[in-house]
Amino acid sequence: MLTKFETKSNRVKGLSFHSKRPWILASLHSGVIQLWDYRMGTLIDRFDEHDGPVRGVHFHKSQPLFVSGGDDYKIKVWNYKTHRCLFTLLGHLDYIRTVQFHDEYPWIVSASDDQTIRIWNWQSRTCISVLTGHNHYVMCASFHPKEDLIVSASLDQTVRVWDIGALRKKTVSPADDILRLSQMNTDLFGGVDAVVKYVLEGHDRGVNWASFHPNLPLIVSGADDRQVKLWRMNDTKAWEVDTLRGHMNNVSCVMFHAKQDIIVSNSEDKSIRIWDATKRTAIQTFRREHDRFWILSAHPEMNLLAAGHDSGMIVFKLERERPAFSVTGDYLYYVKDRFLRFYEFSHQKDNQVVPIRRPGSVSLNQGPRTLSFSPTENAVLICSDADAGTYELYIVPKDNVGRGDVVQDAKKGGGASAVFVARNRFAVLDKGTNQALVKNLKNEIVKKSPLPIATDAIFYAGTGNLLCRAEDKVVIFDLQQRLILGELQVPAVKYIVWSSDMETIALLSKHVIVIANKKLVHRCTLHETIRVKSGAWDENGVFIYTTLNHIKYCLPNGDNGIIRTLDVPIYLTKVSGNSVYCLDRDGKNRVITIDATEYIFKLALLRKKYDHVMSMIKNSQLCGQAVIAYLQQKGFPEVALHFVKDERTRFNLALESGNIQIAVASAKEIDEKDHWYRLGIEALRQGNTSIVEYAYQRTKNFERLSFLYLVTGNKEKLSKMLRIAEMKNDVMGQFHNAMYLGDVQERVKILENAGHLHLAYITASTHGLVETAERLAVELGDDIPVIPKKKTRSLLLPPAPLLNGGDWPLLRVMRGIFEGGLDIASRPGYDDVEEEASGADWGDEDLDIVDVERVIQNGDADEEVEDVEANEENGGWDLEDLELPPEAVAPVAAGNTRASVFVAPTQGMSVSQIWIQKSSLAGEHAAAGNFDTAMRLLNRQLGITNCTPLKQIFMDLYTGSHTYLPAFTAAPVISVAVEKGWTESTSPNVRSPPSLVFKFSQLDEKLKAAYRATTEGKFPEALRLFLNILYIIPIIVVDSRREVDEVKELIEIAKEYVLGLKIEVKRKETKDDVIRQQELAAYFTNCKLQTVHTRLVLTSAMTICFKGGNYATAAHFARMLLGSSPTDAQAKKARQVLQACGDKRDAHQLNYDYRNPFVVCGATFVPIYRGQKDVSCPYCGARFIPSIQGKLCTVCEIAVVGADASGLLCSPTQLR
Repeated sequence: MLTKFETKSNRVKGLSFHSKRPWILASLHSGVIQLWDYRMGTLIDRFDEHDGPVRGVHFHKSQPLFVSGGDDYKIKVWNYKTHRCLFTLLGHLDYIRTVQFHDEYPWIVSASDDQTIRIWNWQSRTCISVLTGHNHYVMCASFHPKEDLIVSASLDQTVRVWDIGALRKKTVSPADDILRLSQMNTDLFGGVDAVVKYVLEGHDRGVNWASFHPNLPLIVSGADDRQVKLWRMNDTKAWEVDTLRGHMNNVSCVMFHAKQDIIVSNSEDKSIRIWDATKRTAIQTFRREHDRFWILSAHPEMNLLAAGHDSGMIVFKLERERPAFSVTGDYLYYVKDRFLRFYEFSHQKDNQVVPIRRPGSVSLNQGPRTLSFSPTENAVLICSDADAGTYELYIVPKDNVGRGDVVQDAKKGGGASAVFVARNRFAVLDKGTNQALVKNLKNEIVKKSPLPIATDAIFYAGTGNLLCRAEDKVVIFDLQQRLILGELQVPAVKYIVWSSDMETIALLSKHVIVIANKKLVHRCTLHETIRVKSGAWDENGVFIYTTLNHIKYCLPNGDNGIIRTLDVPIYLTKVSGNSVYCLDRDGKNRVITIDATEYIFKLALLRKKYDHVMSMIKNSQLCGQAVIAYLQQKGFPEVALHFVKDERTRFNLALESGNIQIAVASAKEIDEKDHWYRLGIEALRQGNTSIVEYAYQRTKNFERLSFLYLVTGNKEKLSKMLRIAEMKNDVMGQFHNAMYLGDVQERVKILENAGHLHLAYITASTHGLVETAERLAVELGDDIPVIPKKKTRSLLLPPAPLLNGGDWPLLRVMRGIFEGGLDIASRPGYDDVEEEASGADWGDEDLDIVDVERVIQNGDADEEVEDVEANEENGGWDLEDLELPPEAVAPVAAGNTRASVFVAPTQGMSVSQIWIQKSSLAGEHAAAGNFDTAMRLLNRQLGITNCTPLKQIFMDLYTGSHTYLPAFTAAPVISVAVEKGWTESTSPNVRSPPSLVFKFSQLDEKLKAAYRATTEGKFPEALRLFLNILYIIPIIVVDSRREVDEVKELIEIAKEYVLGLKIEVKRKETKDDVIRQQELAAYFTNCKLQTVHTRLVLTSAMTICFKGGNYATAAHFARMLLGSSPTDAQAKKARQVLQACGDKRDAHQLNYDYRNPFVVCGATFVPIYRGQKDVSCPYCGARFIPSIQGKLCTVCEIAVVGADASGLLCSPTQLR
């Protein structure tokens, strides 16, 4: 059994395959009907309107319908396209067991526990016949595939065959009166349209299933007597032929196989059995451990079966359908119908060569599995799974090709697989000893070679070499030198395909294709969701392969795509140009024509054969979003431009490729504000200020225009902008332009006109305009603002531009093949364009917003504004005329475009970006200045949410990983990334990780300082130092696994000290509560500290408890102190306490039991004894009582207690 698909669900009672699509319906005991795609392994839909188990379900052969019948006495007809029930047929009075559509007529047959069979017309939605005669539950009923018969099985121990010929005749030529009479008969007596033709009696118990043979006059039935019976019928009678015994429990379902001469049955004994229909013997049995089988279904077209059981269903095949074949040059040898056949690709001739021996055993899957051919000796090795793996060696006589009538005794042998490894030598795999047995053509062992890995199959890998397959890897093994030539980890390989030059190999697994070179050096891996079936190399080095429903291609770099879809699976044998040669599942040679343009185009692009790409663009019909997206992805947006007619897509591609001229043309066509804005950004990036200016003009973006003139130093156009703002009465625009110009008088005038006399006075007096200041002071009177005397004044004046900056200088570069060949030459009227261009004056168009000189001819701006105001009512000056001209001409880049063109340099990736691209270390992200991702990493790895204490550490990391070079005064400072381990000899193309200012060695110094502060009793200082260590550790990066362990150890140390010190600080704050003081002192002794500190803590706790009258606890601490190698003074004090305590008891009950191991809650400072529930901090590991979950850890103060976290990541070695 070859299981193709399996589901887990409630008990499956009904199954039905779709005739065309890879779908199967499963009706469940829970009342749900599931629609599965068994090829993809996905649940497509579920239908759950039935109340109670659904026992029968069936797809219509041609309509988008299926029918279901359930224990709610209802038959429902569904449309799977609209996902709803169309109608319900009511009439049965008990559970419905099976339902089935007729292939030709609009009929449904249903069998029910009400002891009747009903035939329904699903178009008129009525019952047209009721078949009565069974006197117990009718378990199944089905139409004959060709004749007007129905077979039914019942628990009354009979199988009945019904003749419905009269019903068919009535349906074909109905008359109204007959119809009326028929309806009456149906209602009263159960109808006369169907009569019992045979009653088959022979089973001793109730019969569960009966079904017709698809072609022969045979019936097979299965019953509760555990027997399968075979019946034959003719025109007049039916009789029992044989009984098949073997099932150990009730037989649930039984049927003939559509294509093979076998019977398939399943049973409540948890088995499926296969029987030979001619010999009437058992061939094979498939068992499940816990699940009883209930239903079988066969695919109407394909070699597929399905079986439903207690916990789901399985879709399976009984035998492999892949023909064994071998390709050698222009020839194909393959096995079909027990013959070795020979096919010549060039002439498409097919000949029979020699007969192949039939396997001796009767079980399934014994046919030829693989074939290996030696062209020089005309020898063929055929391997099969018969007898646990055997091979047969045939020598094909040269003059015998085409006759195929000579039966020869093949040389046989046992072995899991066998392949030719030389002209007259072949290797056989002996799995038992894990050896390759090299044999000659007389079938004699010449050599034995132990294999380097536990091999379960061998393949040819060049003369004298074997490719050995293990479960998860393959190796190429030299049999002569006994050397491994190559090794590759790859999931279970099923087939291999060598390229014609033996330089490249494709390894085909169930869902994976791995391509490698002849030394098994990996090149690329492809993953497919649908099963991979076969593959072949074309002459260009592209691997063409098939899945269950597609022919696809794979380029040498791993890019893949679909060439065409398939109706049925095929097995590729050869690819030549646009022809694909293949074998289908019937062993027939087929030639399929494909369109190879897409992958040839992509291959030419990959191999940089741009002349080939050019010709394909001009001559082929390549188009579509997929090609455009591919060209964009591969960095050829300029090529994609020539496939695109849509202006919006052209605009996007032009921006991406830096082609400003095409972008301007497209922006003109689209003429939307957003597109002009994006054009302006790209033009600014390229330094093409004239296009930026043009884009801002089109969008009337005066603020940006003014700023553009400021940065380019164009004071003349700035003053024009000031006039325009004045005419538009835009006070803020006037003020900004006056400020950009450094025109103080204009600013004072604007402020004065706007009514800001105080600001106007301050501006005038600050900038030394004495007369204006005095005039304003008179107007202000006593309300003159006081200007501070002592403060240093700074004038709001922009620096004077040294020169008027235009477009950036352009590089003179050769036009690329795509620009040169496609921009101009491929367009009609090319010569005219060239002549016109050479005579034009390029790049000199005046891009002024308006000709202000024309507007303001005589007189200054003030007079002009007065004129505007005076003439507004009389329609004099129209302000609209002063806005941008609607048909402003786009500037054109200077120079002869045919000779050279500016290609915008591609912006490289910053070092900071390279640092974070492949790093999962928070410290490196912080050093790159990417604090956001650093914080996200810390949250994911350590549950850290409070990053406030880490802010300064992040800033130090960032500034420490960069250095800054001043270039010259007018330019910004240049930031340079500082890399780890940089030397002058380091390649500029290889980027090292950042150099971090915080190193693990520095933490040792901090730890020593913290220990010192603890010893000296400076607890707040010690606490600050230990917390600082906990803050720095998350961003530390170390080089080795050993250092990772040391970092984790340091977290544990710091956590213990922080907890202990916080307990001690809390004890000192708790002055009134003597008992709580003693408890906290006792808890401090539970922290894991250095010996010197443990002694100090024990001394303190002993003293506090002794003074508090808790003598037994004090004595316990004294004994602990004496056991910790104390100093003389400490030992003396401990002995005195022990002597004084004697056998005295504690005066107070403390929440402290030193006999029971515990940890201290970091928030509430109470003991959590062993066995009690607790939660922990994902970073520092401090423990807390469960109510603290979700709150900030009070020990490390940065992580959330109980948060999910993946763990500390502080070294690249942890990622390998």
